[in-house]
Amino acid sequence: MQHHPVTVVTGGSRGIGAAVSARLAEDGHDVVIGYHSNATAAEEAAEAVRAAGRRCVTVRVDTADEADVDRLFDTAAAELGPVTGLVNNAGVSGPVGPLADADVAGMRRALDVNVLGYLLCARRAVRDMKAAGGGAIVNLSSAAATLGAPGEYVHYAAAKGAVDTLTVGLSKEVAGDGIRVNAVAPGVIWTEFHADPERPAKLASGIPMGRSGRPSEIAAAVAWLLSDDASYATGTVLRVAGGR
Repeated sequence: MQHHPVTVVTGGSRGIGAAVSARLAEDGHDVVIGYHSNATAAEEAAEAVRAAGRRCVTVRVDTADEADVDRLFDTAAAELGPVTGLVNNAGVSGPVGPLADADVAGMRRALDVNVLGYLLCARRAVRDMKAAGGGAIVNLSSAAATLGAPGEYVHYAAAKGAVDTLTVGLSKEVAGDGIRVNAVAPGVIWTEFHADPERPAKLASGIPMGRSGRPSEIAAAVAWLLSDDASYATGTVLRVAGGR
């Protein structure tokens, strides 16, 4: 029996996560979609995976909750087999605007999901992948990590800076275990993530390529980093931002 890769995608129900799930299915992955609240969107994303001929399960999860993360990975193993890949994608922007106006509860939640959530999922993935003999992790960072996102969400940019550091440090820690850890740093992408739905259009003129990106363009980068074609790449933060 041929074994297919089994990849957990957090925040896999919409936007970049849904595009990643669909692309991985095309590349032969069975997919576990972790979602926070929208079961309907998660099921639609799952149907796209199944339409490509792969297996998919959806799991409701708060990635900042250790017990939820364990249940996510336990379900993945029970339903599809040993987890070979993780895409840390679940994220929230938190308050939008100058830092001086940001509320502490919103910032704390953003840090919990965008940093602690990635750490908890990566920790569990490493444990499972060590037992299985290897695997690959891709963290979703952001061009904001180096641009700083002034006037928008400095706290979010700071969280993505933490994601970049996590990627580098963990990659060195687990390289000897046959586990690769990389990140993709998108620029402005057409998704529902933005508080202002027209933000990708408004920002296009400031992007060297003159347009905002598509979720499928991010998914292609994630898929490459998970693939055997990227077998010598670890600790890499791959910027896919139209020149920003």
